Amino acid sequence: MKLPSLDSFLHQELRLKIMSLLISVESAEFTFLLEQTGATKGNLSAQLSKLKDKEYIEIHKGFKGNYPLTTCKITSSGIKAFEAYVQAITQLLNQQHMPKDNGK
Repeated sequence: MKLPSLDSFLHQELRLKIMSLLISVESAEFTFLLEQTGATKGNLSAQLSKLKDKEYIEIHKGFKGNYPLTTCKITSSGIKAFEAYVQAITQLLNQQHMPKDNGK
């Protein structure tokens, strides 16, 4: 049986963490993502830009009082890509636990 392929774009650790967080919330502030992922501001910003370019997330910039506020939200194509990734990795893990038939 052929092993499923994983989306190499989502397979990158920080992007996968971001998507895992965004799939379960309506939106998330930059500071929340920063705290939850443990990433640096620069790395998080770079990965968010890549996810936005791929149209997996939307980024909204505004203000909260006098302070800048960046919020992120997963898009429908991001949800589909994440769900496909989860399905592929689940299949991969399940195949690793299947009994071997040794070609018989």
